[in-house]
Amino acid sequence: MKQFIVLGLGRFGSAVATTLVELGHEVLGVDNDEEIVNALKDKITQAVQADITEERVLKELGVKNFDAAIVSIATNLETSILVTMMLKEVGLKYIIAKAQNNLHAKVLEKIGVNKVVFPERDMGARIARRLITPNIKDYVELEPDYNIIEIEALPEFIDKTLSELDMRNKYEINVLAIKRNDGVNISPRAKDVIKKGDFLIVIGEAKKINKLAGKSNK
Repeated sequence: MKQFIVLGLGRFGSAVATTLVELGHEVLGVDNDEEIVNALKDKITQAVQADITEERVLKELGVKNFDAAIVSIATNLETSILVTMMLKEVGLKYIIAKAQNNLHAKVLEKIGVNKVVFPERDMGARIARRLITPNIKDYVELEPDYNIIEIEALPEFIDKTLSELDMRNKYEINVLAIKRNDGVNISPRAKDVIKKGDFLIVIGEAKKINKLAGKSNK
């Protein structure tokens, strides 16, 4: 279990926060809007109303003790940059920040944000899943109970054939393709061998996918 702090609980921030909780992690959500905080208080671990532009507040929230922060301030670019700088100053090691445009993104990168995201391009739920399963390169939700992911081959997969791995019976998922360097094997055969650095594109039920993703994060 990891601990995350989400600063700004608009549509994007709320999506990240609630998805992280659904995946079994602890989330502190912070917003200056009391109505938003009240709407989320029963959906995430803890939601508090606070002015995050004050460094004192960030320190009182213990931000440096979290595994990662998601800065999801919706409208004010200056506030977004200020809060991000303060997070860096208090020692938080991993920061994801939402950008409004390319210029905003460049500034965030200059001050040391680990990952910049654009809400229009990166849905909150997808970002949340990547946070807790870094070996997943991409994720597509076909429907609530059925997903496709691109995941780096686990150590126990290396130098074994698909037949030996028997993923259909062991994990109840199917391998659609194998990506190696710049090539893609879109019709993998049972005798194909998985190599270190390969990415597997697999399809299956969400709970089975999450089980495999959990193994990749250990």
